[in-house]
Amino acid sequence: MPRVIVDVMPKPEILDPQGKAVHGALPRLGFNAVTDVRQGKRFELEVDSADEATLAEVHQLAETLLSNPVIEDYSVRVDA
Repeated sequence: MPRVIVDVMPKPEILDPQGKAVHGALPRLGFNAVTDVRQGKRFELEVDSADEATLAEVHQLAETLLSNPVIEDYSVRVDA
């Protein structure tokens, strides 16, 4: 069965307190190369097929249920 990945991230202009907390902890743990952190969500959906109609349905699902389009962006990709 094909797997479709939906990644949901806060829009760039939206504050990300969880990402900032992780970023603040990194130097204390000895990780100094990371310049920024944004935290999001990942959904893995198993589908019957990865045809155009199914992907359109996944886009609709991502926009209406998996993300808040006011403050989040999402991307959809088929996992190879």
